[in-house]
Amino acid sequence: MAHLVESMAYAGRTPWHGLGNQLATQQPLNVWMQEAGMDWEIRETPVRFISSEAGALGQISSFPDQKVLFRSDNQAPLSVVSNRFKVVQPRQILEFYRDLTEQSGFELETAGVLKGGRKLWALARTGQTGSLAGNDQTNGYVLLATACDGTLATTA
Repeated sequence: MAHLVESMAYAGRTPWHGLGNQLATQQPLNVWMQEAGMDWEIRETPVRFISSEAGALGQISSFPDQKVLFRSDNQAPLSVVSNRFKVVQPRQILEFYRDLTEQSGFELETAGVLKGGRKLWALARTGQTGSLAGNDQTNGYVLLATACDGTLATTA
């Protein structure tokens, strides 16, 4: 999966793959957004195509039931989706954690962009721990992930 990481940020120990920008703990969300490479928007435009049957240059037509999603920072296409598709902006992934980090003691641990912007995620430690048989300690986390290519619904 490391080869799919476009950009990411993390607090604490360096991830096993060594990728990303290390942040001090308790950073504001705008720092996370910039360092995780999530400081862009998903924009949309109608699907248009050129029909070669309408003369030498062709005729530009549209497909009204679909839209193209693309990145605001580099205009790279992300996907073609139904007009019913609801876009979740990169900023919204991090905003989900605002109250959790400011009032409930959660700490963002990692956030980033996969597959050129098609998938986005953020992971926060809840501060809750537990023990399993044999004295194995577990830590609680909340993951929010989404995709704008139709492969994953927004889940937390």
